[in-house]
Amino acid sequence: MPRVVLIHAVQIAMQPIQSAFQQYWPEAELINILDESLSIERAKQEQLSQALISRIIDLSEYATSLGADAVLFTCSAFGEAIEMAAEQSAIPVLKPNQAMFLQAINISPNVGMIASFEPAVAGMEQEFNQLAKAQGKDAQITTVCVAEAKEALKQGDVDKHNQLTANAAKQLNEQPVLMLAHFSSSRALDAVKKATGKQVLSSPVSAVEMLRTVLTKTA
Repeated sequence: MPRVVLIHAVQIAMQPIQSAFQQYWPEAELINILDESLSIERAKQEQLSQALISRIIDLSEYATSLGADAVLFTCSAFGEAIEMAAEQSAIPVLKPNQAMFLQAINISPNVGMIASFEPAVAGMEQEFNQLAKAQGKDAQITTVCVAEAKEALKQGDVDKHNQLTANAAKQLNEQPVLMLAHFSSSRALDAVKKATGKQVLSSPVSAVEMLRTVLTKTA
């Protein structure tokens, strides 16, 4: 049974990835690590500090020591640090949006993204562009950010979160495929589909499908 260690920076990211595994790969054994101070410190920084980068790498190494077959980070604001951790790891270490970005790039050259955590946006757009270039694709990403949705979710108001996210998605008129930027955003999947009539991707589902494929091949 493959063991996947999930590393979270916010509690609201935990339920969506648990649900995605339950639905698409229930056989996987999951171990959760939660460090909310990561998101608190990240929100204070325009750029990732060396201290935060070191902490991400240390967490990846700790996950490996637990016997992980793969590590998945569920917070989208640490891309550069996760890449460094992956380079030093003997097992797959995935960024939260890596699989979703690849999927979107292969669907359309014009992609929209709805985010709710502004500090994560620049890094995510950079990751998207780098992946597109590596895939030989001329893809473009357009992002709208609705911070109020994250605040609503933190207050436990899922309906308001979903409605705010769906309303923001309507701004992306020219993009045939949309992405929900964060694991926590995936709760709005049905609402965004209904509001826009477009193909909508969520990072938890894409990540689980990618991990299942990678680890099944290496088993």
